[in-house]
Amino acid sequence: MSSIGEIAARLRAGETSATELTELAIERSGALDPQVGGFVRRFDDQARAAAARADTELRTGHDRGPLHGIPFGIKDIITTAEAGTTAQSLVHDPMWNHEDSVVVARLRAAGAVITGKLTTMEFAIGSPDASKPFPIPRNPWDLSRWAGGSSSGSGNAVATGMVFGALGTDTAGSIRIPGAFCGISGLMPTFGRVPKSGCVPLGYTLDHIGPMARSASDCASVLEVIAGHHPSDATAADIPVGDYTGGLDGDLRGVRIGATSLADHAGSAADPAAEKVFADAVDALAASGAVVVPVELPLYDEMRAANMVIMLSEALAYHLPDLRARWSDYFAETRSLVAAGLAFTGADYVQAQRVRTVAQEQVREIYRDVDLIATPTASTGATPLDRPVDVVDGDDFRTIFTQYWDCIGNPAISVPMGFTTDGLPLGLQLAGRPFDEIAVLRAADAFQRLTQWHRCVPPVAALLDDERAA
Repeated sequence: MSSIGEIAARLRAGETSATELTELAIERSGALDPQVGGFVRRFDDQARAAAARADTELRTGHDRGPLHGIPFGIKDIITTAEAGTTAQSLVHDPMWNHEDSVVVARLRAAGAVITGKLTTMEFAIGSPDASKPFPIPRNPWDLSRWAGGSSSGSGNAVATGMVFGALGTDTAGSIRIPGAFCGISGLMPTFGRVPKSGCVPLGYTLDHIGPMARSASDCASVLEVIAGHHPSDATAADIPVGDYTGGLDGDLRGVRIGATSLADHAGSAADPAAEKVFADAVDALAASGAVVVPVELPLYDEMRAANMVIMLSEALAYHLPDLRARWSDYFAETRSLVAAGLAFTGADYVQAQRVRTVAQEQVREIYRDVDLIATPTASTGATPLDRPVDVVDGDDFRTIFTQYWDCIGNPAISVPMGFTTDGLPLGLQLAGRPFDEIAVLRAADAFQRLTQWHRCVPPVAALLDDERAA
């Protein structure tokens, strides 16, 4: 499948049009969405009208940039003007903030064609619940497995070509986990880099909005559009936005990367292929010119615990009145997880934030010696849908290495790096200094110039392509 950058070049060469791209996305969605459950709601008519406008503008020389005419999907906790936001919940008022969020308004101003709202876990937490009237997002590499949470539809829609780019959110890994599980690229920017106004909150001091796409270079193009301060979000940092695409040259000479497989934390639950897949990925970074050195992440277990305490405490603050009044309307795992926040005291929350600060200081010391840190995103592939994910003590979540960076707040990307013994995608995670998304994207792009993992097509989409070719 083509990247946004490749499609944008074809648009400007007159080899395709925004209308053709949008019709292709609509056709693929009609064929594949019943299988993978990527959309909560599609905006076919509005998307066709937006594509026609994009074609007219491009034909008359009004070029809004690389996203002009590109079909995009939006995770359904982020508001759009076309329809209300469900947060995949019977509890949430879909007419809450019924207008474009800041990030969607910025995408629209850049000419992106918004094709629909994508599935999530209820309020961006928990697991699918078949008893509720919402689609079950499935993994396009194995339909019996989960697409990953909570930006599930963003992951499987990009992987199958139902959209070419998507927005997700990340509080404990919800961009990078479905990115890794579905075999695409997903960037969690620095906390505060992208304004969250118009996004249903989960953890006020942990939530990030970020891009999900086929390649790191695509994520860079999207970040250039959605990043930057906005007065409507008190947590949005007033720090200049960088040239995220300009430095993507494949050259990592002079870049120092600290690497750790985190194998001790996954233990025997790790897939047998994971260690070698990660080692090969590190070798590819070195082949691009990087100097790779071993590192250890300070207070790793403490940050995993702190992330859970902070996230559930902040979620409880938002949901407690509705939990009391509408308990049965929540997904089973959502209510049990959020209600678990009652086990934490105010002192626990404050202590978690204090430990978080200590860890952030210790991580800053590591970045005196390295520019980036590389780990697996997870040491296993996507989990079966019929097996509940225990996010507290279960092996499935112990093998996922994303929470640490949400708590630290630094930017981190997941890009495909190979497959498990069962043929499921594995992701490489690269994390940088605060607000140094340029370095993160540069390394991820260099890796993808030497590898082809991000171009692999999941079986359900490959079958459709074969049928269309025939």
